[in-house]
Amino acid sequence: MTFSALDSALLGPLFVTPEMRECFSDEARLRAMLAVEAALARAQARLGMVPDALAAAIEAVPPERLDLGVLGQKTVLSAVPTIPFVKAVQASLPAELERGFHKGATTQDILDTALVLQLREALSLVAAELDAILGGLARLAETHRETPCVGRTYGQHGAPLSFGYKVAVWLAGVAEAAARLPEIRSRLLVASLSGPVGTLAGLGGQGPVVLQGFAKELGLGAASIAWHTRRGRIAEAGSWLAQLLGALGKMAADIAHLASTEVGEVAEPYVPGRGGSSAMPHKRNPVSCTVILAAQAAAPGQAATLLQAMVAAHERPAGLWHAEWHALPSLFGLASGALREARALAEGLEVDAARMRANLDITRGLLFADAAAARLGTKLGREAAHALVEQAAGQVRDSGDSLQVVLERMPQVAEAGIDLSPAFTLDPATAAAAAWVEPAVREAEAVRAALRAPAE
Repeated sequence: MTFSALDSALLGPLFVTPEMRECFSDEARLRAMLAVEAALARAQARLGMVPDALAAAIEAVPPERLDLGVLGQKTVLSAVPTIPFVKAVQASLPAELERGFHKGATTQDILDTALVLQLREALSLVAAELDAILGGLARLAETHRETPCVGRTYGQHGAPLSFGYKVAVWLAGVAEAAARLPEIRSRLLVASLSGPVGTLAGLGGQGPVVLQGFAKELGLGAASIAWHTRRGRIAEAGSWLAQLLGALGKMAADIAHLASTEVGEVAEPYVPGRGGSSAMPHKRNPVSCTVILAAQAAAPGQAATLLQAMVAAHERPAGLWHAEWHALPSLFGLASGALREARALAEGLEVDAARMRANLDITRGLLFADAAAARLGTKLGREAAHALVEQAAGQVRDSGDSLQVVLERMPQVAEAGIDLSPAFTLDPATAAAAAWVEPAVREAEAVRAALRAPAE
């Protein structure tokens, strides 16, 4: 039995990538914990606190020798896996070395720092997918920068724009979230080594020096003071993932609507058998959008758990730290599947420009109401022109005639001698929309460059 769709052999592949699953696997956690202990031993050996041979002996312990089933059963007694882990590793070390193992550290130091090592790999996966998504959306926006399509507000036709503009809005939203990744990475990739209550008193006056050496060994930052109960960096990472999923969800919601039968302006990339129905052979359901929107819907609750865990009592809380173990890996898992599907959309979305053009005509010119009112306003005044076009719009709906025809037979228009034909052309609207594409693409390219830059 599984309690999470993310861990299900049946459902998991839909929502989580194999690479992200590996980042947060039990085996990866044990490897990270061994790496953390070895780094601590090396930092302490340089100060003569433990034997020089200890680090190599720790590194020689095969992770597979540590029985996950046994460790799990013993975790039921200790409430943390570090205690049975330490005992199991000690049993594998020579007697003259095991006394220096885990010196001065506490359970949370090892688990939090191991988690940070896992998060470093996870963030690299996220960065690579974001780079590809931004590149795909930029190309899509540029290709369709002047492809006319309907601009919709409140679910109704509003005014013309270009499909490239719509894509550029998606691009800017994803880029806005992606731009925060380097900052998130910098604050998140910090070692934890503070001892039982955060002071490293067990290392005497050497605590700060050991911390600096320990962090350097792992290629991590060193905090100015214990972060056992300063969980802002964890909550920030979770909130950022929820924001990122929101940006992807906005794109997915638009695409799902545009792919509906009545609209039919886009379609997800075709893969034989994908999006089918057990009862309706003709169906081509939006699978990518479904995965993204499901992840987005689940994310806020997980992020809220991390925010709640910030209220950590005194130097070590009961339960709140443990609650993070449910939420943060789940957010990365959800993000991995959503990013995979968003990349497929960004790189392969099928666009039906002819259907977009046909949909522009559905409302018989009402899309040009704003342009018509602006042109009439030069002679009739803004309020009078707006009222006249509103009245004409009602006649369009009742009569079936086009807005231009209805307006041109109105006496006020004829008396004013206004030529309305320029108001009913697409070129000004698509040109105005297209002008916004290039700035959005430039901004996204800057974000992509930052994502590719080596982490400090």
